[in-house]
Order: sequence, then structure tokens, then C-alpha cells
Amino acid sequence: MSKGFRQSQAFLHTWSGMLLGWILFLVFVAGSLAFWREGLNRWTRPELARIEQPMRVLAGSQAFLAKTAPDAKSWFIPIVTDRMPGAQLFWVPQPKPGEPAGRRRGRGRRDTQALIGADGQAAHARDTHGGEFFYRFHFDLHYMPVIWARWIVGFATMMMLVAILSGIVTHKKIFKDFFTLRRAKGQRSWLDGHNATAVLALPFHLLITYTGLVTLMALLMPWAVVANYTDERVVAAALFPSAAAVERTGRPAPLIDLRWVAADAERRLGAPASFIEVSEPGDAAARVTVSQSFGSMLSSRTPRLAYDGVSGRLVWRSPMPGAAAETAGVMIGLHAGRFAGYGGRWLYFLCGVAGTLMVASGLVLWTVKRRERLPDPTRPHFGFRSVERLNVAVIGGFPLGVAAFFWANRVLPVALGGRAEWEVNTLFIVWAMSAVLAFVAKPRFVWSLLFAGTGVLLVVLPFYDIVTTDRGIVAMLARGDLVIAGIDATMGVFGISFLAVAHRVARHRPSVKRVRKPRSAEARVLEPAE
Repeated sequence: MSKGFRQSQAFLHTWSGMLLGWILFLVFVAGSLAFWREGLNRWTRPELARIEQPMRVLAGSQAFLAKTAPDAKSWFIPIVTDRMPGAQLFWVPQPKPGEPAGRRRGRGRRDTQALIGADGQAAHARDTHGGEFFYRFHFDLHYMPVIWARWIVGFATMMMLVAILSGIVTHKKIFKDFFTLRRAKGQRSWLDGHNATAVLALPFHLLITYTGLVTLMALLMPWAVVANYTDERVVAAALFPSAAAVERTGRPAPLIDLRWVAADAERRLGAPASFIEVSEPGDAAARVTVSQSFGSMLSSRTPRLAYDGVSGRLVWRSPMPGAAAETAGVMIGLHAGRFAGYGGRWLYFLCGVAGTLMVASGLVLWTVKRRERLPDPTRPHFGFRSVERLNVAVIGGFPLGVAAFFWANRVLPVALGGRAEWEVNTLFIVWAMSAVLAFVAKPRFVWSLLFAGTGVLLVVLPFYDIVTTDRGIVAMLARGDLVIAGIDATMGVFGISFLAVAHRVARHRPSVKRVRKPRSAEARVLEPAE
């Protein structure tokens, strides 16, 4: 019999969400945390004070670079806010004879970077990736080439969009089911939870999935670019216009005070500035380019101004972007949520949590639904066991690894070589151990163990901060630093939630379907007639 349209969409919904659901879970967890990456960058560096005077940091950044890299090809200086741990500077040295002057050469080198703290001096803080790790991981993954990771995440995102659209078609009573939550009803309870988390943030799920695809459109759908452009530099110039490059003259000249440049740019732009690039500092041909803050507008294609680095004269203003570039900029801005204030970021974060629960409940629902159809639920086949244990390894193991990452940030020796990478390695080591346990022990035991472990780590960590640092939740509340206090409080709330789930799982006793043995012919003969 041919299936109807809704039945075919149900099949599509199930398998499009199932096959790459584990990748989607990782992306949702890391992406949700990435909405607070600036706060996590501060939390993971408890040695640094909160920024109170951004212009003092900018002046200190200019003084540091003038002393450390006076003859550099270019400087890159962020204009800090109270959300940031400090100004993360980097500079590009002059190219060697015969070497092309790469625009970003040196950005990844430790000897061409520095962090300027709230007092305007070079800060010495623990080496950590902080919130940047979660931001990069949610689309670059880890331990693999970036191009592979983005293809995997891009394909998973396409499957997510298919699952959302087919899910809307499949569940004709989806909005009615949102208001129905039946507890202790087995498969029905899992379906109710899946529907509720899906409908609760349905506009967000559509938004974040579609705009996520837009951020990878040049990789996933390059044909329009290939058909219209023969050189990548032409594409970059069209999307990211910049002032004409300057050549070093060899005539020394003092660089203008960057605080004045920043103030003038903010006056002209009518919005805060976020980034300063200085080309050929200390030379008569010096050029200063200022970018408008991402948080001041919806589009990520923010305007830029270029100044003469000696006189301070405005020499260039970025043109208005075309319709296509502006549309792409708005899509990327909606996805990243940089325009949002604290209230908007909380909304993004909570919707991300709802998306995480939606993916997790969908994966678990697959096993709950099919367990009831097994000939013998106590002895499932290999495929079912594999999916069930992958669910435990990913849904239970990855949050435990994240909690271990936060603890590694606190307990690893500050002087440890490669400390930032060891924080990340700790996450994956703990996650790998959880996965091994998931495949060798009974799922119900491992579920409760992993959730309980995550809960304990998250609940205890804020108290550890109170005892061992001056950045505990009580001290931060007293200073009015709600970002750090909020991170500690959120960890505590999630820790309690994980402990509650662990307790519920440990007490759960699933009903076992009795297996009916086939009756022999002799038994049927001896059976009394009705």
C-alpha cells in the first residue's frame, strides 16, 4: 500500500533527524554556550578585572604596540566593552624579502599577540580558549580539518531543516499537543516532551537553522560565485570593501592618538566602534581603519571608516552594501545574535536549550518507540543497542565533558605548557571515557551515572570559586558584576537539573513486555473448546 503524504513526511522526519542527530546535539549545546562567549572568556580568566574605562585600555594598547611592534605591517586592536576580558591584540610583522605580505599572517602565532587588561597594561592571565572554543566547535568541530567539519555540520544543518519542516507537516495537532504533557506514560511522554520543546521555540529553530546554512552558503553552494567570479580576491573585495592599500614610505611620523580617531568615528557613524586596524604604523603613510560595532546593528556587514594615520583626516568611507550582501549580513547577524543585549542573549540561549532538548528527546524517542516493537525488549538486536548506547555516549557524555572543561580551567596548573589545549583535551578525554562506559555497561546505570556526575561538577564549581578566587558569586554580586555571577548561578541551576534527571532515571522501572512463546500443536489440541 502506498503511504499518504503525511506518513511519508513522518518517515522523512524520523530519519533526517536521526542519522545526524548526534552531530546536531553537539552543535546545539556548543552553539547555545557560544551566545555567552564573551562572558565565558571573562569567567575563564578570573585574574582579570572588569573593564571600566574602555579608552584607557585603548590608550594602553597603542602604547604597548608602539613599544613592542613599532615597525609592524599592521596592528589589530579591539575596542573593548565591559563584556570582554580585555583587548586581545595581534599584529602582522613586516614581510621578509621576497615574501608576500599576507594580510593575516601571524594572527595565530603566540609571539604576535598580547592581552591588555582593564588598567591599560599587558595582562598575565591563564592560557585558555574560554568561550571561543564553543563558538568555533559549533561549526568547526575539533581534531579534524576545518573543511571536513564544515561539510559535516552543513549537511547536518540541512537535515535539521528538513526534519523541522517535515515535523510541522507530520504533527497536524502540534500546537494542541504543546499544551499536553503526560507524565509516566512511556512513549507518549517522550513524544509530548519532544513536541513541547519543538513548538516552544519553533520560530527560533527555523531561524537558527536557515541562517546557519546561509553562513556556509559559499561552501555548500559555490556555483553562483564560481559562475560570476574568477578570483577569490574579487569576491572578497565585493563583500568586504576596504580602502586602497598603502605602501611604507620609510619616513617616520608619529601616529595619531587612536582615542581621538575612535571618538570621531563613533560621532560620524552614530554608533559605537568595535575594531581598529592600523596599517604601516609609525610611517608617514600610516592608515587607521575603524569598524562599527557588530552589536549596534542587525547586519554583520558593518560600515568602516579610514583615516590618515598622521593627520587624522578622513580619507575613505565604505560604500553601502548591495541587496545580496546586505541580506547575507542580516542573516549572519540574526544567527550570531551579536546585536542582542543581555535580555536578547538570554532569549537566544534559552531557545538554544529548548533546541538541545528537542534533539535529545527525539533521539531517545526513537529507541523508546522501537523498544516496544521488539520481539524481546530484554534482548534487542545489534542496531538497536548501538543507537541506544550512542544516545547515552553523546547526550550523557558530552555535557559531562563540558563540565570537565570548566573544572580543567580552574585546576590545571597556570604554568602548564599548552594549557589551553589541555583544557579542550580534558573535555574529550572525559567524553571518550563516558562513551566507553556507555558501550560496556547497562544504559540505565550509565544514564544516571553520567547525569549525576555532570550535576555534581556543575553544582560544586561555584562554591569552589567562592573559596579559591575573589570572583565568587557573592563577591561578583557585591560588585554588581552580573555576568560572572550569572554564569555561576546558571551552572548551579543546570547542575541541580542534571541531578534531578539522574535521580528520576535511577528510580525509573520500565515495564517489560512479556514475550509470548508459540504454542505447540499438542497444546492446541488439548486446549478446551469454547
